[in-house]
Amino acid sequence: MPLRPVPPTDTRRFFRPVAAELVTLLRGLPAEAFDSPTVAGSWRVRDVVAHLVDISLRRLSFHRDGHPPPLPAQPPRSERDFVAFINGLNGQWVEAARRISPRLLTDLYEFAGAALADFMESFPDQGPALFAVSWAGEERSEGWFDLGREFTEHWHHQAQVRSAVAAPPLRDPAWLHAVLLIAWRGLPHAYRDTAAAVGQTLRIDISGAAGGVWTLRRDDDGWSLWAGEESGESARIAMSDDTAWRLLFNALPLGSGDDADDALFTRSGDAALFSPLLRARSVIV
Repeated sequence: MPLRPVPPTDTRRFFRPVAAELVTLLRGLPAEAFDSPTVAGSWRVRDVVAHLVDISLRRLSFHRDGHPPPLPAQPPRSERDFVAFINGLNGQWVEAARRISPRLLTDLYEFAGAALADFMESFPDQGPALFAVSWAGEERSEGWFDLGREFTEHWHHQAQVRSAVAAPPLRDPAWLHAVLLIAWRGLPHAYRDTAAAVGQTLRIDISGAAGGVWTLRRDDDGWSLWAGEESGESARIAMSDDTAWRLLFNALPLGSGDDADDALFTRSGDAALFSPLLRARSVIV
């Protein structure tokens, strides 16, 4: 298929079914399963669920209710300062939530997830975002992109929980496809320092029900993301949809740098064009 612009991705209708899937899963888990380790660093299942409660309530408070977000003690002077501030907020909540029982934690998530879905479904996604999508290098974002970034948080954290307790993956590939559509938009920023001649392209082939084909192209003013492909690409990389989300959300059991496992990726063409993709992340890190 010829190159075409990647249209906005509307994720608003996906929040409710994804939240309901997690509630159903959590209701069926024994209490000890909430202490299972996950790929989210030192967080266990209960910590990931607590984080989902936190970000749901934050979005409702800040966006729906207009409650001012907390400010850091000192204005962030760098991306590292901002990341440290966000990680501090996340850690405070997760630490306090360890006092809460699995049953009550699930009750809280059920309430917060439903309230968030109500808000998302009624909210127009046009206009400016509440929060810019920093991992895409944006200082101002469109509303749909901000909501989509929020959806990727809920989808990938639930995927972490499912992996930790050996549960089947989320059932609807349309949800993962939307996650990938949002996450790929960070690639032009990930390639910002990658030197290439104008017109060079990297074709990205994703297999599986949630997959598709995308192309990164070097233009006069930087890199751009397109749907589809064009003949004569400079390089090509292929992976499954499961590998793609794990790569972009820090869930692969490897460094995912230049030494990435060839069993997960098929590569051909200009080797210099692979490294930025394998290092790209669609989360604040």
